[in-house]
Amino acid sequence: MTGTVSQRIAGLAALAVVLSFCFGAQLSQLVRCASHSDLYSHILLVPFISGYLIWLKRRDLALDSDRAPKWAVIPLLLGIALLAAYGWAARSGWKPRPDDYLALMTLSFLLFLWGGGFLFLGLQTLRRVAFPAAFLIFMAPFPVVLRQAIETFFQHGSAEAADLLFAVSGMPVLRQGTEFHLPGFALEVAPQCSGIHSSLVLFITSWLAGYFFLKSPWRRAVLALAVIPLALARNGLRIVAIGQLCVHVSPDMIHSWIHRHGGPLFFALSLIPFFLLLHLLRRSESRKRSKANAAAETAGGLFHQPSSPCSKS
Repeated sequence: MTGTVSQRIAGLAALAVVLSFCFGAQLSQLVRCASHSDLYSHILLVPFISGYLIWLKRRDLALDSDRAPKWAVIPLLLGIALLAAYGWAARSGWKPRPDDYLALMTLSFLLFLWGGGFLFLGLQTLRRVAFPAAFLIFMAPFPVVLRQAIETFFQHGSAEAADLLFAVSGMPVLRQGTEFHLPGFALEVAPQCSGIHSSLVLFITSWLAGYFFLKSPWRRAVLALAVIPLALARNGLRIVAIGQLCVHVSPDMIHSWIHRHGGPLFFALSLIPFFLLLHLLRRSESRKRSKANAAAETAGGLFHQPSSPCSKS
């Protein structure tokens, strides 16, 4: 390792230390929030996962690539703009909710860190660790408006899925919005039944699985987007299971283990179609790669002219 490369790594490390000191109070608050939150418990693992993914790429990094100060300007200016906007809003009397404040501060921290990566490591290096660097975005909590929008989407989408499954099962039901009137029992799909935490975990899993097992960007996108219908189907299945138990066993089943603590079971069930889809995408990618290699070999054979021995008279 040359001295220049050592200086670049040392410079980025120093910047990370300075940023951690400047955002120390906010990062400490983020850790406390993640430690006491079911939704954001994954945040504590994200930096370690990113670090491990970068470590796996350590032999392929072009640490002597040209610096990219022009690219560094973009995230640095965005980070400054976020802080300036927060300062202006705070002086105007805005009091953000904890999630909004942590989302803004964490995103600012990450923007400064990404800017430092461009400045010290260069564009070529960051291209090779683009996924681990982008994966750090999962450190940021959802702003309240975005979280509520996601919860509302999954709440109503899960009600639609449950309505379909109730019809398939033959259960007589009268639906009013997110409320289901079953024989002798009424069931409501509340916002806390949206399954946003398990859906977020599955979405993060889809990112990692696509990164490790797929090469095609569109196949990775398909795997990630498939999380949405899988989450809706999982939630709908759970609602129908609870409803069936309340009708055929006892209305007290609404307070049973499957309602209060059955989330991990249904999450595990959703992994079955998820990994089946991953397997199918990987097989299709392997077939395409095999056909491309075969076509390349055939083309190479057509343009290859075998040499013939020359005889002397």
